[in-house]
Amino acid sequence: MVTGQSRTLDLLCVAGTHREVGEQIGTACSGAIRRRCDALGDATVAASQPYLEVTRRELPWLIEELDGVADAAGVDRRALFAAGIEELDDAPAPEPARGCSDLVACAPASADGGIWVAHTNDLSASAEQDLIAIEWRLPGDPVVLTVGIGPWISVGFNAAGLTLTGNEVAPNDNRPGIPRLLHVRDIVRRRTLDDAVAAALHAARASSYNTVLAHAGGGVVSVEGSATDAELIRPDARGTLAHTNHYVSERMLPYEGDVDYAARSDVRYRRALSWLAEGTITAATLRAAISDHRDAPDSICRHPGPGSQTKTVFWCIADVTRREITFGRGNPCDSEPQHYGFD
Repeated sequence: MVTGQSRTLDLLCVAGTHREVGEQIGTACSGAIRRRCDALGDATVAASQPYLEVTRRELPWLIEELDGVADAAGVDRRALFAAGIEELDDAPAPEPARGCSDLVACAPASADGGIWVAHTNDLSASAEQDLIAIEWRLPGDPVVLTVGIGPWISVGFNAAGLTLTGNEVAPNDNRPGIPRLLHVRDIVRRRTLDDAVAAALHAARASSYNTVLAHAGGGVVSVEGSATDAELIRPDARGTLAHTNHYVSERMLPYEGDVDYAARSDVRYRRALSWLAEGTITAATLRAAISDHRDAPDSICRHPGPGSQTKTVFWCIADVTRREITFGRGNPCDSEPQHYGFD
């Protein structure tokens, strides 16, 4: 059950087969989907074909789901698929529309001994209008809650106890394969932490996010990946972990494809670490941390400013141990909290 007041995210409940849930999402999110598909050029759609072939071979159920989305939204199936391939957008942007921050606390840092994950999700300001929360119910899968735009998932949680958040990095070894944005849909269905990590490391992935995974049964791991390599980062001895939009492990530094932006991301990373260093972390601590405006425009809570329309479009704090999530539209410093709990 979700509760909330004004300025909240709508909750769409979908149920059925992969085809059926896709159709329900396509119908409910048709406007956002059409805008993104209409913005694509023919060359981008054509370039998506090798990615489609790999994904159809490795995850045929996902293509069935996406075809349902496309048909119900009234868009071309290949355009819908291409709209989910971030790897095809290689042109450098003066202001990358990314800036997600993750803070994790578990024992001994967490005040209650549980596992807590806080996340801010930064995109272009215009994306905020298209956000939606979706509850997924499919036979054989745990119930899943996601937040994103249409079928394109940013964060997810499931009734088996899995939490998935993370950050977009800039790997320099991208290749045709399962697009990272679409790959999230497979990872968030997994019932165990080990299975989720294995899914994130799929050998046919086109690239990778830094995927932060936690499980109610115990365990946290940040899968800092690229197309061809990865490092598994776990909480330190204090029980804390933070990540923003650049590689931090020595193994993955050679894969950094945006050194200039990495320096800016590091500002948020250091600030997140400073919040976690205080110890005795509570939900209130995490809400204050993700509402932090220090070092703007490279603050954890980001607002549009001169020359930049990137902002925090939503946030979430997961009590992983209790399988409860608090989230909100817009900046966490000024947002109506919504609450979701798995039965």
